[in-house]
Amino acid sequence: MTAKTIGLVGTGVIGSGWAVRVLARGFDVVAWDPADGAEGRLRQAIERAWPAATELGLFPGADPGRVRWVDSPEDLAASVDWVQESSPEHEDLKRTLLRRLDDAAPPHAVIASSSSGLLPSRLAEGLIHPERLLIGHPFNPVYLLPLVEVVAGEATSPEAAAAAVEHYDDLVMHPLVVRTEIEGYLSDRLQEALWREVLHLVGDGVATTAELDDAVVYGPGLRWAAMGANLTFHLAGGDGGMRHMLSQFGPALKLPWTHMEAPELTEELIEAMASGTEDQAGGRTVAELERQRDLSLLGVMRALSETGIGAGRLITERDARIQRARGAASRD
Repeated sequence: MTAKTIGLVGTGVIGSGWAVRVLARGFDVVAWDPADGAEGRLRQAIERAWPAATELGLFPGADPGRVRWVDSPEDLAASVDWVQESSPEHEDLKRTLLRRLDDAAPPHAVIASSSSGLLPSRLAEGLIHPERLLIGHPFNPVYLLPLVEVVAGEATSPEAAAAAVEHYDDLVMHPLVVRTEIEGYLSDRLQEALWREVLHLVGDGVATTAELDDAVVYGPGLRWAAMGANLTFHLAGGDGGMRHMLSQFGPALKLPWTHMEAPELTEELIEAMASGTEDQAGGRTVAELERQRDLSLLGVMRALSETGIGAGRLITERDARIQRARGAASRD
């Protein structure tokens, strides 16, 4: 069943991103967050992101006002078709919250956690219906980036996993099924390797945060948007493909180029990272940087749509689905 009313538990950066994507799809949102002032912040975040969502494309019925705030997770769970939990990344907190949601949600509702690395089998411990709990890990900004990692736990039913793929596909996302339950899943493990190297290079005084961002933005980052690391390196091998690339460059892997262990986060390293990124921001507010990021992402994805590569394929698919939905709406 396609979810029409989506419950969002936790409305910070990730939760508010989910709200915009769901609202742009033309669905209703029911939201809850225990923090003081959370409802006002959610509505402000939706307002800030709506221009980017509009540029991406709105389905019939899309309305940033279709948000209902409730007073408890129980009130939320009892009235929705799908629950997306996006609370802070603390296992005990999530487990307590998920138990409350599981107790109150109707039998058909799947409960998905936006966790970026916790194991669903551990989160499901103590639930009455552990078979409906899984991970739906998105990427910021959720309302633009299409990737969502779907991770089933030991008790997750095949029906719930299939429903998750269908649900996220209906939101015009790319549901990547992580076949093996593993901490950190797939994308964050790759990002973590790069992040640790960044911390070492800054901590060793080798480079600034701006120089390291340039090293990605002007080079491999552009390639990764279209092909990722593996297909990119396949091309690096010429006609011989990946086999030739590994035979040619494989020996360099034995050189002590990288550090895989994370460095100690000393006060000096924290200051270098913070001051470096503040210099890069150049006085721009977070809202200004978000808008610049969103426009850049839209431009890249629209450009990729011309070739049907990566996220560009979903841009084309989204446009087609919106046109079909508008046609159906006009006939009703």
